[in-house]
Amino acid sequence: MGQRLAGKAAFITGGASGLGRAMAEAFAAEGAWVAIADIDRVRGEEAARRIGSAAIFLAHDVTSEEQWVANLGAAATAFGGLDTLVNNAGIGTRGNVENTTLEEWRRIHAVNLDGPFLGCKHAIALIAKAGGGAIINISSVAGLIGARDSAAYCASKGGVRLLTKSVAMHCAHRKNGVRCNSIHPVYTDTPMVEQMLADSRQPDRMLQAMKAMVPLGRLGTPEELAAMAVYLASEEARFVTGAEFVFDGGYTAN
Repeated sequence: MGQRLAGKAAFITGGASGLGRAMAEAFAAEGAWVAIADIDRVRGEEAARRIGSAAIFLAHDVTSEEQWVANLGAAATAFGGLDTLVNNAGIGTRGNVENTTLEEWRRIHAVNLDGPFLGCKHAIALIAKAGGGAIINISSVAGLIGARDSAAYCASKGGVRLLTKSVAMHCAHRKNGVRCNSIHPVYTDTPMVEQMLADSRQPDRMLQAMKAMVPLGRLGTPEELAAMAVYLASEEARFVTGAEFVFDGGYTAN
């Protein structure tokens, strides 16, 4: 790999597995220091060990403002600053608007939307202090289009989409050098999708149905999405802010 992120420091939530882990590994391979922030200590520490001296693990609950303040500060201290925040941690529960409970609604929004809000709120000043950098919010194609059986998930990811634009405009107005963009993946080969398949009564049929929805005929890979995130964190994207990057094999164009 190259050194497109040489000297940069990144804080990645949900970095212990799936998309977050792929991004952490890709960032480190491109020369960045990486803080892997996750509630899963076992997998998080293992991911940091695999990357080596360029990574640290921080036990992190994205719904806790206290932990956001403490862990962002710890990462900035460890690396001598902070250039990039990736709000990746997320959960999903199936349910339409009628059968979703208020408890489920609030839990999904606490992780998927409160988390990115708190991350943006408390990372902006640190990134600006470092001379500017990037916030990357992982939304979903479900934040662009509706799905009848994912009311809370769609609402939370749609919120991430417009939070991203608001943050981008705020930072542009402040001229603090902080850019903010969102990535919107379709079904990707991650533990979340694996769990969806495992919970299905016909996992093979469900997997084929997922692939059939995508014009390119397959699921995305974490490594492919990580490449998009590397671009957004790099100086190559220094004129890119408030934008939606769709990672869907043509799904939303169909």
